[in-house]
Amino acid sequence: MSIGYACLNIGTPNTNIRSVMQRNATPEKLTEVTAHNLEALSKMVDYNIANDIRLYRISSDLIPFGSSPVNTLDWPEIHKEAFERIGAKIRKSNMRVSLHPGQYTVLNSPTEDVVERAIEDLIYHDKILTALGTDTINKIILHVGGIYGDKEAALNRFAENFQRLLESVQKRLIIENDDRLYNIEEVLGLANRLQIPAVYDNMHHAINPPPSGGNDQYWIAEANKTWKEADGNQKIHYSQETTGKLPGAHTDTTNLETFLQFYGQLDDPTIDIMLEVKDKNLSAIKCQNAITENKRMTLLEKEWGRYKYTILEKSAADYQAIRTLLKDKSAYPVQEFYRIVEDALAKETKPGAAENAAQHVWGYFKNKATPQERKDFEKNMENYRNGTGSLATVKRQLYKLATKYEEKYLIQSLYFYI
Repeated sequence: MSIGYACLNIGTPNTNIRSVMQRNATPEKLTEVTAHNLEALSKMVDYNIANDIRLYRISSDLIPFGSSPVNTLDWPEIHKEAFERIGAKIRKSNMRVSLHPGQYTVLNSPTEDVVERAIEDLIYHDKILTALGTDTINKIILHVGGIYGDKEAALNRFAENFQRLLESVQKRLIIENDDRLYNIEEVLGLANRLQIPAVYDNMHHAINPPPSGGNDQYWIAEANKTWKEADGNQKIHYSQETTGKLPGAHTDTTNLETFLQFYGQLDDPTIDIMLEVKDKNLSAIKCQNAITENKRMTLLEKEWGRYKYTILEKSAADYQAIRTLLKDKSAYPVQEFYRIVEDALAKETKPGAAENAAQHVWGYFKNKATPQERKDFEKNMENYRNGTGSLATVKRQLYKLATKYEEKYLIQSLYFYI
């Protein structure tokens, strides 16, 4: 089994994916931004390897205007070295990657122009995976699309337009149930018709179940029947719904207790689980640490190094509770560790706790900062204290100092990111 996350990485510097406005989309600018994005992808792949994450969804925004006539560059050739370098790391680490075109890629539209753009977009996604040298277990995930007043006709149109796709795209394409239009039973019917895999999404199913009912365990088993050996392990999407927002809104983090209840009902221990959650890689590592057979206290200590000043900023009591929890080196209190982390992060940041954490971080620099840096820090803290300045200003200065003085422990922590 692999647990993965989608697109963006929290806490790793220089992994932002940049875009280009159309009026600025010169060949030079497109080349520059693509090079930046590939380097960002390379850093995220390195992070995944270092943290034993073997499932990752690449951002569809990797290549600016990648499927648009705006970008006429032969970008796979221009950036061939970068693609080959990143692809080699992906393959060597047995990482499985995927892409998920957005809502405007609609293969079953009754409008021919929309279908043509969808076909071009799917070719673009296939080009990325091909440039990386990946095989057919690395997939492109797509929703069925719209209904347009006649669901049966819309399903038939998807099947007809599927035949227009390049063979290489057909071998990568998999379809997913959604939270409004096509439930898992309908998606499985189409997948079986086309002989392609179906991805089961648990939250979409909870919001949009078929009239026949059926729980997660049943539909995961049914979806498994659509996966062939050439498609790799069955892959599902897992998310939790946040309260107080529109249906389908993902939570900020994955509640570990709820995830473990879901995980405990799975029949297939090799299944791949893509988490769809706002804190991305943080939830992936959390869930991975909870189910690992190699239960080492060093995993939690590594996590504590990332979270500690963020927790201190929220609650000194929670900070101390985790320190106490980790003293027993023979134990592996993974659920209690993350329960305290989740509880702390849900708390409102109070000025006293935030100042305490900032002063702890400042301690890394106080003996080497210049007089002006010390003066700026004291002024920023005073402004925050009296309400004329923000905590963000304080943390921006501390981040600049961490970068200047190469305090890698701080830069790799989550204090500046969440």
